[in-house]
Amino acid sequence: MNCSLLEKQFIKFIIYFSNMGISIDVLLRQVRNLFDLEVLIMKRYINYSIIYTVLAMIGGVFYREFTKMNDYTAWTTLSVVHTHYFILGMMFFLILGLVSMNVNLKINRAVMFYNVGLNLTAIMLVVRGIVQVLDLNVVSAVISGIAGIGHIILGVSLILILLDIKKACIK
Repeated sequence: MNCSLLEKQFIKFIIYFSNMGISIDVLLRQVRNLFDLEVLIMKRYINYSIIYTVLAMIGGVFYREFTKMNDYTAWTTLSVVHTHYFILGMMFFLILGLVSMNVNLKINRAVMFYNVGLNLTAIMLVVRGIVQVLDLNVVSAVISGIAGIGHIILGVSLILILLDIKKACIK
């Protein structure tokens, strides 16, 4: 029998773990999970959720410290960056990760646009907030236009993702 090097290494791997008392069924299930597309997609969504959690915390700390440093007490859009990232980022991708475990989703392009829309919206919230706190004379229409584009991308991609979930549930 002519085995490749990879096959020999895999056989040694199985023998090693079976000698440790680990069931071959458990071992094969773990190996299968490493290459299971649904598990990889779910892990990607959970990773997005973790990233957006960190961004939400950074946004909240920046809002608190930047307004305190500038003695600003009025309302500013910096105060909603934290909640946008927590709800539209962390919570959305946690839910999407849970849904992807039960439904075979094929929504990579829509998720990419969702990320672009969410981050463009959040960046413009930060820009508008900095302009408000520092009381800068900046053309507000430009900020509103770019933020509007971010909201449109976010809304359209959200609808596409929901339609893809519906289509996957019907199948």
